[in-house]
Amino acid sequence: MTIEEFQNKFGIIGRSKEIKDLISIIMQVAQSDISVLITGESGVGKEVFARAIHGSSKRANKELVSVNCGAIPESLLESELFGHKKGSFTGAIDDRKGYFEIANNGTLFLDEIAEMALTTQVKLLRVLETQEFMKIGSETVTKVDVRIIAATNKDLQKEVDAKRFRHDLYFRLKAVTITIPPLRNRKSDIIELANHFLNQFSINNKTKSFVLTKDAEEILVNYYWPGNIRELKNVIETAAALSRNEILDANSFLPLLSIIDSHDENRNLPVFVNKPADQVDREMIYRALIEIKKDLMDLKAIALQNQNDFSKNFNNNNVSEIIPINNLEKDAIVNALNFTKNNKRKAAALLGISERTLYRKINEYGIK
Repeated sequence: MTIEEFQNKFGIIGRSKEIKDLISIIMQVAQSDISVLITGESGVGKEVFARAIHGSSKRANKELVSVNCGAIPESLLESELFGHKKGSFTGAIDDRKGYFEIANNGTLFLDEIAEMALTTQVKLLRVLETQEFMKIGSETVTKVDVRIIAATNKDLQKEVDAKRFRHDLYFRLKAVTITIPPLRNRKSDIIELANHFLNQFSINNKTKSFVLTKDAEEILVNYYWPGNIRELKNVIETAAALSRNEILDANSFLPLLSIIDSHDENRNLPVFVNKPADQVDREMIYRALIEIKKDLMDLKAIALQNQNDFSKNFNNNNVSEIIPINNLEKDAIVNALNFTKNNKRKAAALLGISERTLYRKINEYGIK
C-alpha cells in the first residue's frame, strides 16, 4: 500500500513532508503489537492516527475502544477500565465489563493519559506487563490480549519530573513515540484541509459547493491556529453556515479567528522564523488586522450593551432583575449542550473549559 492509498483509506488529509513521514512510521509499526505513544497539541488529530494504526494492524477486524481519561472522574476511571463485580461498591448493581475486557484481542486507545491518577497508573502498568487484572470486588484474575495506544498533549517527561506520572509507565508506553506537528508547522496542508471540511459541510447539509477566495486562503494559511485542526474545522463550518452565498472571502473568517489572550507572553511578538522578510511582514500584518477586527467587534458589542442597559434603566428608573452568576453559568452549559446535540467534548470546547470540568458542572447543577 502506498502512502497516498493509506491516506485515502484512513482519511488522513495532507501532502506535507511531516505527514508523509508520520504515515511511513505508522505503516512500519502498525503490524506489531508494540505500544505506541502519540503526542501533540490539542486538536491535531491524535485519534485519527490511532484509528489508522489500529485499522492497518492485524487486529483491524477486532474492537478499537477509545477512552478519554480526562473526561471520566478519577473515582470512576478504575471501574471503567477494569470493570467491577456486583455489590463491590455503592451503585454497582450488576457485574460490568471494563474497557480492557471489551477491547480483548483488539486495541485500547487511552487519550489524555497524563490525566490518569497515580493509583490507576499502577494498575495500568501491571496490565501492560502481565496482560491480566482483577475487577473491582473480584477475587479472580482476568486475562486479556490488548494492544495499547496512548495519547497526550502534555510533555510526559515533565510530568514524570514533577512526579505526576510514573516513570516506569512512561517508559513502558513510549516504546514507539509519534509526535504530530501543530497545524502552523505544516501550512501546506491548511487549504487542503479547509476544502475537505467545506466539501463535508456541503454534503452533510445538502448545499452548493463553497469556494475560497485568494485573500481567504491567505488569512487561513497565515493564522497561528492555536486550536489546530479542530479549530480550523469549526471556523470553516461556521463561516459556511453564516455565509449568504458560496463565496468565502477574508471577511468570512476574520470575525471567527481567536486572538491570543493579552496575558500571553507571545502576544504581538514576532514568532515567525526562517522565513523570507516579505512573508514575515505579511503574517504580522494579518495578525494585526485580525486583532483590530476583533477589538472593533468587542467595542461595538460593549457599546450596544451599554446603550441597551442605559435605556432600560432610564425607562424603569431601577434594575428590574439581577441574575445570579450560577444561573448564567448553568444556562451557558445548557445552551452549549443543546447546540452540540449533547456532544460534551464539543460543548466543553465551545465553553472554553475541560471535559472534566464540564462533567463536574453538569453534576453540580443537576443538568439532565
